[in-house]
Amino acid sequence: MRIEPYLSFGGRCEEALSFYGRCLGGRIVALNRYAGSPLDTPKLPPEWKDKVLHAELEADGTRILASDGLPGAAKPAFSGITLSLDLGEDKQRAERIFDALAAGGQVRMPLAPKFWGAAMGMLQDRFGVGWMVSCAP
Repeated sequence: MRIEPYLSFGGRCEEALSFYGRCLGGRIVALNRYAGSPLDTPKLPPEWKDKVLHAELEADGTRILASDGLPGAAKPAFSGITLSLDLGEDKQRAERIFDALAAGGQVRMPLAPKFWGAAMGMLQDRFGVGWMVSCAP
């Protein structure tokens, strides 16, 4: 069994996944738009035709699934959700990814050693998604 995050970005999905791809060293492996899908009906607002119906980002064997959500849906709120990223013993990579994800966002707790022996930091990225980045010493 795998549990994979599925995030809805309210119109900014492609931008968000491109950002995460750069930060995590991953790539978008699937991207389906509303245009040409079964949801491409006369009721679909024209500005949603190029929005993302479903996409997948792959980085280091992990996937983030995402979409723009449904037209007219409430603005996405990622309250109470944090994506946890464990980078093993690679502190330099943890620092690089933490700094990249934090760009344009807000650091909640700087990446630093903690009492249990690992380094950990928390941030909210520019899209409102919470991240916890950790690595062993």
